[in-house]
Amino acid sequence: MSYKHALQKMLFVSVASGLFAGTVQAAATDAEIARLGKDLTCVGAEKAGNADGSIPEWSGKWLGVPDHVNFKGTGHHPIDPYAGEQPLFEITAANLDQYKDKLSDGQLALFAKYPDTFKMPIYPSHRDFRFPDSVCEVTRKNAKHAKLVDDGEGIEATTGGIAFPFPKSGLELLWTSSFFSYRPWSEELVSDNMYVLADGSRSHGQLKSANLALFLKPGNEGPTTGPSAYFLNQTNLPQRDRGEVNTGLEYFNHKAEPRQSWRYDPGTRRVRQAPEYGFDMQFPGSGGSITVDEVRVFNGSGVRYDWNIVGKREMYVPYNAYGIHSPDLSYDELLTQGHINPEHMRYELHRVWVLEGTLKEDYRHLYGKRRMYIDEDSLLMLMGENFDARGQLWRTSMINYFYAYEAQTWQAGVGLYHDLLAGSYLAFNMVNEQKSAYTLNTGKLKPGHFGPEAARRLGL
Repeated sequence: MSYKHALQKMLFVSVASGLFAGTVQAAATDAEIARLGKDLTCVGAEKAGNADGSIPEWSGKWLGVPDHVNFKGTGHHPIDPYAGEQPLFEITAANLDQYKDKLSDGQLALFAKYPDTFKMPIYPSHRDFRFPDSVCEVTRKNAKHAKLVDDGEGIEATTGGIAFPFPKSGLELLWTSSFFSYRPWSEELVSDNMYVLADGSRSHGQLKSANLALFLKPGNEGPTTGPSAYFLNQTNLPQRDRGEVNTGLEYFNHKAEPRQSWRYDPGTRRVRQAPEYGFDMQFPGSGGSITVDEVRVFNGSGVRYDWNIVGKREMYVPYNAYGIHSPDLSYDELLTQGHINPEHMRYELHRVWVLEGTLKEDYRHLYGKRRMYIDEDSLLMLMGENFDARGQLWRTSMINYFYAYEAQTWQAGVGLYHDLLAGSYLAFNMVNEQKSAYTLNTGKLKPGHFGPEAARRLGL
């Protein structure tokens, strides 16, 4: 089944696409806002399951650590609350036709390229975790008052919640899912990035990373002013790039205050401003296999594209991805030729928003079109597709999210980025063989740990 045919089966079909391409502003109506916490979750997802029950009703029964989970605290590898569950069935090249309407073009391309080995184990779907009450309160405020400014390059909203629970345009959905969702406010980790070539050989990259978004810290709810986030990536591997540091600041208005970034070059032992850090610059330590704005499917300014909400679909997507991060699972077991070992993936049926970006005529980028699949419950990007200038599907990505108990929200785990033309893939942000996993919300990170002086200190 073609993608066009699949769209005809969508649960929701967008009205005039021209509306979503622009920056038309329309606050949620009182009737819409009244539904939050009733037939909709507090961030706008449908509480009801689907007709046949394969998508369950949202329960939201857990906030933080479930009673039956023995989680030892942040920095430890995630513990699966659904341990012991078995797949309901498996999608293979042999039975693919039965499920095409619930698969992405990227997934179909992987089946076409690797018909003998690519599989999708489908597990029972769960919708058991909820956001803190403070997130719900802020989201209700934003539903009425949040707005985009400066041609959609900036946002005015209350921090600490979801920006647009009723997105009226592609740009509103983009801001909500890539920037103004609710995620951990601080993150530290040492991660392995394995670039697997078509012949199965591997190139090992490793980063020491830190991210800080104080606007998400509980108690910091307020207006969108000042820096929104800080980032720092220090390269450990490959050896030729060891010691390189990339650090910077993000703001709530990409037009008025563009991303500031600096790079420490261990060869010259100098820190230089790096205004080009972003968009289609290659991400450090990835072997050139992903762009900076491709991390977590999409990040940063969306100015180079016209954005359209295509609709909402039921799809098999990576979900509740605990097992793939297990310290008992070695990279040799996980990293098979062509794609990750399917036995360690978990897919569930969920409703997702479909968002598309088409490159504007007066801008350039490696990708002529982008497509994202956004979970309705968390409003996070789970999968993406990137097309070249000729319209050919080039790269497809999947992010394995799991609910981080200590942060009371979802955390981005290993990302899988496939180059369909080269037959290679990148497994990004792996922690299986690291002593510590994702260390979240400790309060140790401060703004002074980022920026040019921090890069200079690390380079000494």
